[in-house]
Amino acid sequence: MSQLVPKVEQIQYPFPPKPLPLSEYEKSEHKARIKQLLIDRDAVLVAHYYTDPEIQALAEETGGCVSDSLEMARFGRDHPAKTLIVAGVKFMGETSKILSPEKTVLMPTLEATCSLDIGCPIETFSEFCDAHPDHTVVVYANTSAAVKARADWVVTSSIALEIVEHLDSEGKKIIWGPDRHLGSYIAKETGAEMLMWQGECIVHDEFKAKALRELKIQTPEAAILVHPESPASVVELADAVGSTSQLIKAAQTMDNDTFIVATDRGIFYKMQQAAPGKTLIEAPTGGNGATCRSCAHCPWMAMNGLQAIEAALLAQDTRVHEIFVDDELRKEALIPLDRMLNFAQTLNMKVKGNA
Repeated sequence: MSQLVPKVEQIQYPFPPKPLPLSEYEKSEHKARIKQLLIDRDAVLVAHYYTDPEIQALAEETGGCVSDSLEMARFGRDHPAKTLIVAGVKFMGETSKILSPEKTVLMPTLEATCSLDIGCPIETFSEFCDAHPDHTVVVYANTSAAVKARADWVVTSSIALEIVEHLDSEGKKIIWGPDRHLGSYIAKETGAEMLMWQGECIVHDEFKAKALRELKIQTPEAAILVHPESPASVVELADAVGSTSQLIKAAQTMDNDTFIVATDRGIFYKMQQAAPGKTLIEAPTGGNGATCRSCAHCPWMAMNGLQAIEAALLAQDTRVHEIFVDDELRKEALIPLDRMLNFAQTLNMKVKGNA
């Protein structure tokens, strides 16, 4: 059972300008310089699935990683490099700093943010939590360090169901923030009592069920893969629902040769690697008179261009690119993060034990 929290205000997202397109020659020059700078700075590039394909390829070519936000942070923590270049959005850089306080964490631009982060300001969210002291606070990883520090648990979309199910089995009432679609999906699947913060990802919020049904009629052989940050009407049409890594796995293991994918189109780079020869189609975000703001690609992720990465590595004054998290806040945010990591480790051990 879920209950929505009234929105505090209508948020106008400050969409950034897209980087200017580069010629193939310019791209090769930037890549060559970045590769040398990574060596010179003892740095490693970690990129999110939703960044542009050329950024993901560069991370792979230079010994970095391409993954979801938590795995990006874990990879950076365990890598010997002293400097992390985080190609993603700001909360991902903060998560890396929380797990690796001794390392320098740089981002191509600190202006790359997230609608979920913007839509869950710490002051308002904390006031709401204080008004319901008998509830356990569970927040999605797509939040600021301050919101994480206010939470009892931090979760990713790949383990949120299991954690909420665990808390519900203990009779806990839950405050969930900030993604209302993901929260509603979890509440429906678990039956947990949840108070739902009304945030949304601008990419996933724009997928359209009506247009998706029409596309399915045109391609009846296609399986529909949906990230649970999408509206319930879209999730209901899915053949598989899951996190970025879970959707990639579904494309790899399912028998279908064609997939309609309802998540950021940046995922196609790794999904095509995992499922070569299969056809991937973007789920519709417009059509039938509808318009899209993101058109299936996060505008802030698109800010992570080659020029910006090179600038971060070249900067003499790193403050315009460096992530700082107050140490006391970092320690508080680490508690719910560690709680999730320990839960995941225990869960994996149980799965292996039953295998």
